Amino acid sequence: MTILVKIADLDLSDKTVLIREDYNVPIKDGKVSSDVRIRATLPTLKEVLESGAKIILVSHLGRPVAGEYNEAYSLEPVAKSLSEFLGMDVPLIKDWTNGIDMTNHQVVLCENVRFEKGETKNDDELARKMAQLCQVYINDAFATAHRAQASTHGVAKYAAISAAGPLLINELKALTKALREPAKPLVAIVGGAKVSSKLTILESLSEKVDQLIVGGGIVNTFLKAAGYEVGKSLYEAELVDVASKLMKQAEENGCQIPLPIDVICGKEFDETTAAVTKSVNDVEADDMIMDVGPETSKQLDAMLAKAKTIVWNGPLGVFEFDQFSQGTKNLANAIATSKAYSIAGGGDTIAAISKFKVEDKISYISTGGGAFLEFLEGKKLPAIAILEEAARAWAAMERAREL
Repeated sequence: MTILVKIADLDLSDKTVLIREDYNVPIKDGKVSSDVRIRATLPTLKEVLESGAKIILVSHLGRPVAGEYNEAYSLEPVAKSLSEFLGMDVPLIKDWTNGIDMTNHQVVLCENVRFEKGETKNDDELARKMAQLCQVYINDAFATAHRAQASTHGVAKYAAISAAGPLLINELKALTKALREPAKPLVAIVGGAKVSSKLTILESLSEKVDQLIVGGGIVNTFLKAAGYEVGKSLYEAELVDVASKLMKQAEENGCQIPLPIDVICGKEFDETTAAVTKSVNDVEADDMIMDVGPETSKQLDAMLAKAKTIVWNGPLGVFEFDQFSQGTKNLANAIATSKAYSIAGGGDTIAAISKFKVEDKISYISTGGGAFLEFLEGKKLPAIAILEEAARAWAAMERAREL
């Protein structure tokens, strides 16, 4: 497990603490339509407040044009939501980079950090201004950890002390348990439209897992590589040879990539098109594979029942259309009833978990999208790397103080 400075390691009394949270939440009609991410940060905020500190919160929302205010991307709805949850006024500060007047036990929310020029480019001047606002910087936003930006990376270089928040630490623990220190058998499920978007993940996982289940459009490319016809299904012709090579390499690594034995097809990509179950040998030229079939689901159920660790990223089919949702529903229920340690992440995966109401039966649901995927690939996340450097510097400072 990565060594990081934690809140419990620090004396925050009378300190100004800058916390990078992930409040990139859906907004509808000027209100937060899903407050899951906001509620997840409350324990962190309460812990820091109880220590006698004042809190400056920083987050992004959406992808506004840098340097331009756009009300559609304002964090005002988040400030209102935080005020309600914390039972105190949490003002939104629009001009904050040059300093904020505050009192202890106060919480303020800075306007969307991406309104600031230099945020996404990890600008040193902006990062220094953020560091000057506080005595302690805390990154609690794992979902942004794969980005080297001013509020996730640059500020940690210049703050007097840089630490990791509980949400970020818990995420790292869960991912490490699932991927770096897993109980075996380890089963990974990777769905999605294209092999090209998940190729490095598939390559990395095929070296670590016992079974690698592929779904969505990805499986069609693998079926084509195995010699099956896929009709009008989404697949990547230019990556058929890559999929074939990957299956061979996986087998050499002792990893099984099970392919469907039956599929659910439709004639059009439409929520009203008829769903027909077919053997993979019987897919016709005008068919589109939209889901795995019931016999395939039974095989996957048996595989997941034996697993000790399950990593899930991506649905098996077009679960948004009810007639093509059964494969993903069966998968979700199989993971939910498994005794394995399970971790799931990615937008479509979380949407499926919500649709099939298994949230409380997944061991850990990752808040990260891109960060989750890059961790799966084995990449070093920039925001974590800079916190590790800060932890080493802090430890050296503490040792020197003790001498």
